[in-house]
Amino acid sequence: MNALRFYVNDHLVEESAVSPTTTLLYYLREKLGLFATKEGCNEGDCGACTVAIVDAMAPGGPKFRAINSCLVLLPMVQGKRVYTAEGLATGDDLHEVQKRLAEGFGSQCGYCTPGVVMSMFEAAYREDLDEDWKLDDQMCGNLCRCTGYKPIYDATREVAGTRPEGRFRDVLEKAEASPMTLTYEHGAQRYFTPDSFEALWDVLEDHPTARLVSGGTDLSLEVSKQFKILPLLVSVEGLDALRRLAVDGDTLFIGATARLADVEDVTAERWQPIHRMLRFFGARQIKNRATIGGNLCTASPIGDMGPILVALGATAHLGSREGSRSMSVQDFLVGYRQTALQPSEILTHVTVPAIPATARCVAYKVSKRQELDISAVSAGLYVELDEANTVTLARLSFGGLSARPATRAAQAERALVGAQWTLESVERAAQSLKEDFNPISDHRGSSWYRSMVASNLLRGFFHETASGAVPALPYRPTATVNSFAGR
Repeated sequence: MNALRFYVNDHLVEESAVSPTTTLLYYLREKLGLFATKEGCNEGDCGACTVAIVDAMAPGGPKFRAINSCLVLLPMVQGKRVYTAEGLATGDDLHEVQKRLAEGFGSQCGYCTPGVVMSMFEAAYREDLDEDWKLDDQMCGNLCRCTGYKPIYDATREVAGTRPEGRFRDVLEKAEASPMTLTYEHGAQRYFTPDSFEALWDVLEDHPTARLVSGGTDLSLEVSKQFKILPLLVSVEGLDALRRLAVDGDTLFIGATARLADVEDVTAERWQPIHRMLRFFGARQIKNRATIGGNLCTASPIGDMGPILVALGATAHLGSREGSRSMSVQDFLVGYRQTALQPSEILTHVTVPAIPATARCVAYKVSKRQELDISAVSAGLYVELDEANTVTLARLSFGGLSARPATRAAQAERALVGAQWTLESVERAAQSLKEDFNPISDHRGSSWYRSMVASNLLRGFFHETASGAVPALPYRPTATVNSFAGR
């Protein structure tokens, strides 16, 4: 079908005359004249472009998802419902989130306000905003420099989880998944969204140079920031099986296209280190689109999820027309922007074993900002101890210290295995890290800084796990949020 079909503010849109790499933000503004959705950073940092979509496939039932429209290519909303700030009011009757924000004086210059409203809109229909950090996470992707966040935060707290009666609650209750199947061409560009594995293998066989895409939070930057013409894209969003997210006994199953926001939810208890890493992985809008498959397959040395998955001994499962094969995530991440994927092969899912009672494990992300920043250093640190407090297994995995994603610290691991789990042995291992890595210097940190941070994270790992084998991330609000959180 060489036509895009989706709904914007409950009005059907049919389009066949635009490039498949047209962003949703551009289309809303320039083609539909919906100018409330603003263009700011154009890379998913400021939140001015936030809109909401109905995710009928969400775990637990349909949900509204706030997303960055600047990072969504138009074919990614095939068959979906999109809402912008203009579509919330019913006549002159404002939606409850708009009323609360206005009455609380949560807007001054107004540029960020539509995006703020749309993040609040998602919050209004969430049922799990029961802790202060979740409110911070919900709104951290919306940049405001006028109101100092307090009235915005207060309004969000008032409306969160209220699920106002009216047409939007009806939309959720009646939402059903629509097929995303698509074969779209415009000029020299083509975009495919197959709905079965057989159809996917056919497309990849016919178009071996195609690039795979799902959430698009990384690839779309090539369009929005680098202005590249991407001739051939194949989306795997139409394959429902890839989105499976479940706990099978003692194993966590994460489908390649499972949203990281959902992975964060399901790992809150038994796989706390993954949950911990995802807290500051990115804004809510990013996690509502980003996927575990995308994060691993981009093979970025600062991809964040690689180190903790390697530390936990996770397995990557690959599929193709010829069959399936499995390998450790460590072996899957071959080098800088390189994976073990062969032509016409995809990552189907990742499995993570349970964390045994004998293990201690922590995930760390170090960046200049607490939220919405790229790591200078990330780490997944894991040891197992016997009854005599001797280290029997160590997996120390770091991001940002070398070109290869999630690199194991082999010398430091050797220094630990067979030794007592004491501060002295950890100190020896920390010194051994100098033999494992020779980090580069760039604008995120010097080589000396990165080396020192890595050593200190290992020391911190020992101290933090003294009070709990798998410690949760403490809630430490920053900036203006700190003065009123927890009220």
